[in-house]
Amino acid sequence: MAGKRIVLLGATGSIGEGTLRVLRGNPDDLELVGIAGHSRVEELAKISREFGVRHVAIFDQKASARARKNGLFGGNVELLYGIEGLNALASLPEADLVVIAIVGTTGLHPSLAAIESGKDIALASKEILVLAGQFITDRAKENQVSILPMDSEHNAIFQCLQGGSRQEVRRLIVTASGGPFRDATREEMKSVGPDEAMKHPTWSMGPKITIDSSTMANKGLEIIEARWLFGMQPDQIQVVIHPQSIVHSMVEYIDGSIIAQLSPPSMTFAIQHVLLYPNRAAGVDNT
Repeated sequence: MAGKRIVLLGATGSIGEGTLRVLRGNPDDLELVGIAGHSRVEELAKISREFGVRHVAIFDQKASARARKNGLFGGNVELLYGIEGLNALASLPEADLVVIAIVGTTGLHPSLAAIESGKDIALASKEILVLAGQFITDRAKENQVSILPMDSEHNAIFQCLQGGSRQEVRRLIVTASGGPFRDATREEMKSVGPDEAMKHPTWSMGPKITIDSSTMANKGLEIIEARWLFGMQPDQIQVVIHPQSIVHSMVEYIDGSIIAQLSPPSMTFAIQHVLLYPNRAAGVDNT
């Protein structure tokens, strides 16, 4: 099969699901060659069969043992586990792009493994740059690989920056929906719980990012991520509330012009842009 060969770390999460949708919609341009997940081995086996993936890593050792015992994967599948398995997939010789969609900081070592192997990375795990932004970006420059942002806000900035040089940028404007408690009073906030926090008004996301968005903690992480991704100083990054979640971010240039990226609140737009970059194709989710 011709096209870009993809390794997907975090195949059973929300970003993984969106990535699989884009892969299904672009079979001539994208090929899935490796997948990894934490412990949902039945889902991983289903993905492996659907896409003909021969390299699979399971992070949880007990889940990996269960998969082997129950013969969930065929004999032609290389089955790995643990952080060593993630690193091996990230370094897979035939891969062109490694999608880092692992929750939290577990993706740090696989990201470094991919970079050291000369692979471009599609980054959806913002915690990695929060933890080690300068280290990751320096290593990427040294190995001449690209870090392509898959977060909707940072992907929007990435697209808007095509309108001029970095020296011409005055500031980055990151949008925030405000989450489910944007209009809540201080008194109302005293009685909210996880169930209310999980009801995001515009986005359908995984549990961690949904909770972080409800407290706006996620936006703080995004400011740090933007600082490292785009080489900006903190005072050049501003956050504005935009409840409709249509404008995903903006870039203001020194002449006063502002370029914005707009799309419906679905992660497949950012995912497809990164996977097919620098090309574009008909969207798989234009609702």
